[in-house]
Amino acid sequence: MRTLDHRRPAALSLSPLARAISLGLSTTLLLAPWSGAQAQATAAPAQEVTLGTVTVKAGPSAAPTEGSPDFAARSASTATRLDLTPRETPQSLSVVTNAQMQAFGLRDARTLLSSVTGVNVELVETDRSYYSVRGFEVSNFQIDGIGLPFATGDQQGDIDTAIYDRVEVLRGANGLMSSTGNPSATINFVRKRPTAQLQASGGLTLGSWNQRRVDADLAGAMNASGSVRGRLIVAAENKDSYLDRYSLDKRVFSGIVEADLTPSTLLSVGHSQQNNRPKGVLWGALPMRYADGTQTDYPVSASTSARWSHWNTQDAQTFAELSHQLDSGWAVKGVLTRRELSSDAELLYVYGAPDRATGAGLFGWPSKYDHTEEQWIGDLHASGPFELGGRRHEAVLGLNSSRSDSVLHSSDDDLYLPIAEADVLAGNFARPDFNNGLTGYADLADRRHSLYGATRLSLSDSLRLITGLNVTRATSTGVQYGLDHNYATTKTKPFVGAIYDFHPRFSAYASAASIFNPQHQLDVNNAVLAPIEGLNAELGIKGESADRRLNGAFALFRTQQKNTAEYAGFANGHSYYRGIDATSTGFELDVSGRLRPGWQVSAGYTRLRIQNPDGQDVRTYVPRQTLRLSSTVEVAAVPGLELGASLKWQSAISRDEGASGVTRQDAYALVDLMARYALSRQLSLSANLNNLTDEKYLGSLQWSQGYYAAPRGVSVSLNWKL
Repeated sequence: MRTLDHRRPAALSLSPLARAISLGLSTTLLLAPWSGAQAQATAAPAQEVTLGTVTVKAGPSAAPTEGSPDFAARSASTATRLDLTPRETPQSLSVVTNAQMQAFGLRDARTLLSSVTGVNVELVETDRSYYSVRGFEVSNFQIDGIGLPFATGDQQGDIDTAIYDRVEVLRGANGLMSSTGNPSATINFVRKRPTAQLQASGGLTLGSWNQRRVDADLAGAMNASGSVRGRLIVAAENKDSYLDRYSLDKRVFSGIVEADLTPSTLLSVGHSQQNNRPKGVLWGALPMRYADGTQTDYPVSASTSARWSHWNTQDAQTFAELSHQLDSGWAVKGVLTRRELSSDAELLYVYGAPDRATGAGLFGWPSKYDHTEEQWIGDLHASGPFELGGRRHEAVLGLNSSRSDSVLHSSDDDLYLPIAEADVLAGNFARPDFNNGLTGYADLADRRHSLYGATRLSLSDSLRLITGLNVTRATSTGVQYGLDHNYATTKTKPFVGAIYDFHPRFSAYASAASIFNPQHQLDVNNAVLAPIEGLNAELGIKGESADRRLNGAFALFRTQQKNTAEYAGFANGHSYYRGIDATSTGFELDVSGRLRPGWQVSAGYTRLRIQNPDGQDVRTYVPRQTLRLSSTVEVAAVPGLELGASLKWQSAISRDEGASGVTRQDAYALVDLMARYALSRQLSLSANLNNLTDEKYLGSLQWSQGYYAAPRGVSVSLNWKL
């Protein structure tokens, strides 16, 4: 698929809550025309909320983390659709809980994922991000365990986290549940669900660069018996930026209704939508090297955006779930999801190498884009226990089918126009008429159909074996850059994992999975690169405290991957790539949860190397070492006061630009601080200070261009809960 490449991605008596949520669900485009004033009028004036446990009467579902102060989750189902504790999962797993999200103001995916063990967030542009784990890009993003991998590996427009209870990050290949065995990770966003008890909360946030944000969350029973429950969440944010000319207006909405059709049958329907309206956006970024080969060093606020540039995106998702609990202990669940992604953009890409003295040598490439993508995803699975050999085991068997239809139109104008460096930094590039007609076109249809199954066999009281396989038929048809984009393949991907309890609180594990992942990138001849193939293996030790409120893990991993796409240049209005073979090996340490009452921690360290078959380092823009540490402490001497700090450190990275030289980013550490004080049972005040030392650093070297990440900033929130 051609993306916006930076070089060219029974009758009921309704309660007031019921009427509110019904109205919200029927008004799916509610957020699009909101003004800031309307958003503030709609949202409750205040955010943090303690929620009761959601009772799900049919089908497996890991417990929500809302209402818990812990940085550790009790269970997760991203790996197998069996509810497993972190210790029972034979792969590396991190869960960012609601408590951690609230404490450190993790209101968007980029900020949240940058706090997770082993996750590297590539800030390539203001409104497009890439993510990598263990040296390879993450393309498998799921919502409630259901998702279609990004066709392009990137995320256009940042994901707001207001509507999610937690985020699960499963590192390593997850072909069992994600249709393709991406070797890096699967990131699963788990929605907040309706509650039987009435819950209400709101928040008002003010921050640096004119940040203004309001949140409101309402949940509870919609009838007297509580058999119908709902939840309505809205958020609105408007902010400028430390970057010259950039601003963002964002609107978020989620509405979910669930009903107990019978004591054993649960129906859930919902709709969510996020609209981003940014201006002064980056498409591409700053040149990293002068014409004489020296590395550039611009102010932190520097940007190549044009004043007229924008990149509007909309992500609308509608789903229905029906689950039924059988008397045998088995559960059947069906999910149908429709997702519509759309964007319209007018962008300016600036390229070249400026002369250090005169500023000449840069050129503009403006382009106008319209992109729509419609996804349909259906999943039907059954899971439950069975007896064999006198022991109790578990199994899951399912079918998954998805389709994605994507159409993109582009129009270029005023190409190759020289532009002086001073004008670039000032945003002085006149908006073209874009009257050259259609200059680029893509129309792709992707289909995937999978049969998957897994069993957890209890071989003894101490040894469990998890085995499974996924058989996937993947096809793609259409055109891209004027050339046919067609492939059809069927792959069977096995998975095996074993867990041995050598102590009441400690287990050793090992797992292996195959890798297969179709790619969209084009080579220098405009041919689509062959799919990624390879193997992923992992072994380690996991432990938990006696009360299961503290989890720890150590893992050794090896990922062998063939034909990984790596950027190789820019020609004829778009990027081209080459396929490389690479092997990533390393280890991870991960700890999360309660150290003692009132003291929470989430910490992780990753060390890896990535080499080609000749033993040479590749993908050097990926840090070889990363450290993540977040902790909060309740101050006993001052009841209601909570203090915390977060540390993010990574080793040096570089990018070899051949004759132009090597671009480098030294190792750096970022320190964030937080404080929260309960003014009363309903009201609290919190403050977050980010980048305490005002560190200046490049957000990514994945491309030959880059920009500086945010300097020191602060935000203050007033939060209310019922």
